Amino acid sequence: MLLKNCDSSSLVVDTLCDWTKGQNSAVAYFYFDFAAKEEQSPARILGSLLKQVVSRLEEIPTEIAQAFRDEVGGRELELGQVVEMLQDISSSRPTFICIDALDECKAECRAKLLDSLRKILHKSPSTTRIFLAGRLHIRVEVEKRFAGRVVAVSVTPTRDDIIRFLRAKLKQGTPTIDKSLQEDIIKKISETVSEM
Repeated sequence: MLLKNCDSSSLVVDTLCDWTKGQNSAVAYFYFDFAAKEEQSPARILGSLLKQVVSRLEEIPTEIAQAFRDEVGGRELELGQVVEMLQDISSSRPTFICIDALDECKAECRAKLLDSLRKILHKSPSTTRIFLAGRLHIRVEVEKRFAGRVVAVSVTPTRDDIIRFLRAKLKQGTPTIDKSLQEDIIKKISETVSEM
């Protein structure tokens, strides 16, 4: 799934976490930070997801425990190792992988990441679900890499959504602004955003 112009991915993660509580399943998520593009390699991203999935296991498989010990010793896990571990774990239990702001990932990194996710999904098509959020321009790339296995949804806030959000924010953080100024702010911003 792809989302456009909204912060719904945290709602998705929260809902999945609540829904899977007490079940033999895992939810792992990663939020891209545009300011840290250089540190966000596919191996590190998937390594972060792997750590989250492993943290939900009652017993950590020996080979995974050893790989993490080696990583702590200064040896970073290779992408292929991480993909294999995620394939093994996700094929044995329901696993939800959520990645937000995928459009903030560098193009070459995004290609490797999407290919790795496709491999994970290929090994466990009935137990793994992947939720991707990003701007609309990456939709074609995602659909191409997952060839027919994507359900894409574009979500755009309405003018009423924007007004409700602004009212809540203004009420929450700025009690000293008078009502007429608040209404002017809401009018200008909502008109500007709805024209985009």
